[in-house]
This record gives sequence, structure tokens and C-alpha cells, in this order.
Amino acid sequence: MSENVWHGVLDRLRTALDPEEFRRWFDGTAYASDSGDQITVWVHSESVRRHILVHYQPLIGRALQALNRPDADVRFVVSGYGDEDEE
Repeated sequence: MSENVWHGVLDRLRTALDPEEFRRWFDGTAYASDSGDQITVWVHSESVRRHILVHYQPLIGRALQALNRPDADVRFVVSGYGDEDEE
């Protein structure tokens, strides 16, 4: 993949959300990895992780569908937290 899928998701979210809302919840995210079925994205706090999961999961799912990645799941990991799952 020449461009990581998270950038594509962010491009779609940017057009769907109010600029301040996008900035508040998604500016601090960073692409970590893509294993095909799971895209890992870093976030800077647990509260941001929870807010994104509760409020934006359907929108993220639609963006993945539009990017031809309907079976991919996005896993949000707080930076420096959850490293035990790393391979």
C-alpha cells in the first residue's frame, strides 16, 4: 500500500466533521501499523480513545468501506499503553 489507510480515513472524516471537532479528536492520532485485518492507530489519552470509539466508530467504518477495506478493524492504542500486544 503506497499510502496508509488511516490517512484515507482521516481525509474522509475531515470532510464529514466540523473542523474544530476533527481537530479536537483526530489531530492527535497517528498511524502505527496495518496487518491487513487490523489497523493500529496511536492516540494520546484513554479519554480520546474512548470518545472516538463511542462517537465515531460508525463513521470510521463507513470510511473503511469507501476505501475498500470493509473487513479491517481499527485498534486505538494510547501511546505507551498496551505495548504487551506488540509482536
